[in-house]
Amino acid sequence: MNNSVRAVFLDHASLDLGDLDMSPLRQVFDELVLYPASTAEQVSERLQGVQIAISNKVPINAATLAACPELKLILVSATGTNNIDLAAARERGITVANCQGYGTASVAQHALTLLLSLATRLPDYQTAVRDGAWQRASQFCLLDFPIMELAGKTLGILGHGELGSAFARLAEALSMRILYGALPGRPARADRLPLQELLPQVDALSLHCPLTEQTRNLIGASELALMKPQALLINTARGGLVDEQALADALRAGHLGGAAFDVLTEEPPRNGNPLLAPGIPRLIITPHNAWGSREARQRIVGQLAENAAAFFAGAPKRVVNG
Repeated sequence: MNNSVRAVFLDHASLDLGDLDMSPLRQVFDELVLYPASTAEQVSERLQGVQIAISNKVPINAATLAACPELKLILVSATGTNNIDLAAARERGITVANCQGYGTASVAQHALTLLLSLATRLPDYQTAVRDGAWQRASQFCLLDFPIMELAGKTLGILGHGELGSAFARLAEALSMRILYGALPGRPARADRLPLQELLPQVDALSLHCPLTEQTRNLIGASELALMKPQALLINTARGGLVDEQALADALRAGHLGGAAFDVLTEEPPRNGNPLLAPGIPRLIITPHNAWGSREARQRIVGQLAENAAAFFAGAPKRVVNG
């Protein structure tokens, strides 16, 4: 333990719902201040005299870094680091470390839930029962909405990291055929198909890749047009990977069998979003909660503590701006 170190968690409530053991993190620092949330205007003030900043989604930009000269380490309580100015941190000798692999089981489980819900038309059948359609049926069953059997179907995956691989294993258990797509800016590989070759083949496409300038709007109108009319699109990665207006238009036009997203470009979507407009058929939106099991969130606490202890020991772990 370094008794001279002060740490501030800028958005603690985004991680802890009152159900986590925070003692592993408290033991690493002499002082740990937990703020439920922080606005952009509050960040610089709250990080004055602080050596360690912890953030889930609160932005820490170049101006904030310049105003906080004692800052030495930024711990991101997530995998994505697009809220941190990594280049500015590197220039100032500030280490940035993230958390990795903590939500693999939870996110893969959620992605599978979305895929199964679309394939079985679960929301439509739930609504039909709620609205009395089954009660009025002329026979014992109601089959108003076409059901897709996933066995033998082809699943395309963009992003073959830990999450993509975990989801692939679950899909393989359903006897799906797996194809992997090539991502822009990555070295060519024989087992990664270009999008133009991958998309026409898949019955479902699941996104598990990071959001970068190269992957922003990776799936747009032209890519959606390449997909089969009944194909399913799953996104549990980042909202900016898909042109949301183009997707809304494709669903309204009857092209695509459905889409299910756990992420949107702006979160929370206070300013609206094309995918939240009324009347879009065969669309499921969940509120970026795929990662949020208690088990996954407790792993984050452990990794934050590990990252801090490793930094103090002179052997930083999970560094993303080295």
